[in-house]
Amino acid sequence: MLTPEILAYYERGGETDRLAAGVGRLEFLRTWDILTRILPPPPAVIVDVGGATGVYAGPLGRAGYSVTVVDPVPSHVAASSGLPSVTAILGDARSLPLSSDSADAVLLMGPLYHLLEPVARALAWREAVRVARPGGVVAGATITRHAPLLDIVSRGLFGDRQIRAITLADIAHGRHLPTRDRQVFTTAYFHAPGEPILEAAAAGLTGVRTFAVEGPVWTMTDRITELLADPVTSVELLAVLRGLEAEPALLGASSHLLTFGKS
Repeated sequence: MLTPEILAYYERGGETDRLAAGVGRLEFLRTWDILTRILPPPPAVIVDVGGATGVYAGPLGRAGYSVTVVDPVPSHVAASSGLPSVTAILGDARSLPLSSDSADAVLLMGPLYHLLEPVARALAWREAVRVARPGGVVAGATITRHAPLLDIVSRGLFGDRQIRAITLADIAHGRHLPTRDRQVFTTAYFHAPGEPILEAAAAGLTGVRTFAVEGPVWTMTDRITELLADPVTSVELLAVLRGLEAEPALLGASSHLLTFGKS
């Protein structure tokens, strides 16, 4: 299960509204756009591993899917379990408490962020493949290697020497280990753009592809809310990002990647 430090981070409740506004809203809209194209139609059975408070499980349930959220944070399970068509249980991505071949799609929407060791990430991918039925969809979200650097620059924090030093050390090897006095983020692993495809393929997935979620525009932190608030501009922005989602040269400029294939 989660280390005490990671568990404490999520028990603060930040996942409740993280994807509701600004850059978080862009992440949600783009992830949802991709999911609507790669998931089988309802009433398919979806397992949302690391589904937190049900940000995606809720809309999936309302769309007619049968969704099971598996999450290691008790408050997340409590929040998700109250959503229509959603069941929520405590569990670890590396050892899912679910039967083999029991889901039409398995989503790893958070676990890969916090598994520092390759063997642990391999276990999570393999467990997702085990639970998915033959031909089912397995998708995993990852944070990109240079997202922390782009983040501190966009938020005007690059001048803070300590934050800059932590960030540069993080991207050197992909591991983020927070210090007591600088809780920039909890313990995390940041993927190089080509890593998720290799991990997914090694787990047995076929036809693996990686899409950039937010593309390069997520760094416009002071403009995203305004752009998404305008109905016309919002549609046009999402259309442009869809067109760029598979561009190899831009994968590393996105904050998140979504990698998927068939079991």
